Amino acid sequence: MTDRPQTQEPDPDPSDISTEEWNFVAPAPDDAFLWTELVRAAIARNHPWRQPVLATTCARRGAQARTVVLREVDTARRTLLLYTDTRSPKVAQLDADPRAQIVCWSPALGWQLRLSVEIGGETEGLDVTSRWALLRHTRAAQDYLSPQAPGSVLPTSGDAAAAPAGAPRGAFAVLRAQVLDMDWLALDPAGHRRAMFDYRGAAPQVRWLVP
Repeated sequence: MTDRPQTQEPDPDPSDISTEEWNFVAPAPDDAFLWTELVRAAIARNHPWRQPVLATTCARRGAQARTVVLREVDTARRTLLLYTDTRSPKVAQLDADPRAQIVCWSPALGWQLRLSVEIGGETEGLDVTSRWALLRHTRAAQDYLSPQAPGSVLPTSGDAAAAPAGAPRGAFAVLRAQVLDMDWLALDPAGHRRAMFDYRGAAPQVRWLVP
């Protein structure tokens, strides 16, 4: 009788395992698995972190929060990329105070990730034109080509008037969020866990926190 070949089990995928299993896989705080999930979120449309909440501050109305789409993640530079309309109120709010927070929630994992960021807007340059070239012939381009600014009152219910496809990039802009720290909370019936990853110093500082 010949021996059957032995197969090697692949490493566990953090997005496919329960928090109970994760307690064994990652007993110590490590931000690598969080950045891996963020990269996946920017690629997979159905990832729960694909549409996080971005919170900014407004001098007149206080805290302002809205859902955004995570477009790209640069793990080396610790930056996240978002798209926006230059006429959106959040652009003026970020011009006045670039400090903001991005909140991600995964029901499947029971993970909340809060990212403290500083956000800068870009309306010109290769980073903007190259991304607009990929977007300009899609339905999503109409969001930035509308003659009405986001939040404008319409005379009747319905969509705002659309500009022709392939038109100049209108009010399209890129928001680049520099991550300053990440606060990770894992909810688990067996015991919640929380860790802080701070990138403000020369080397990242990692510490456990009380959930």
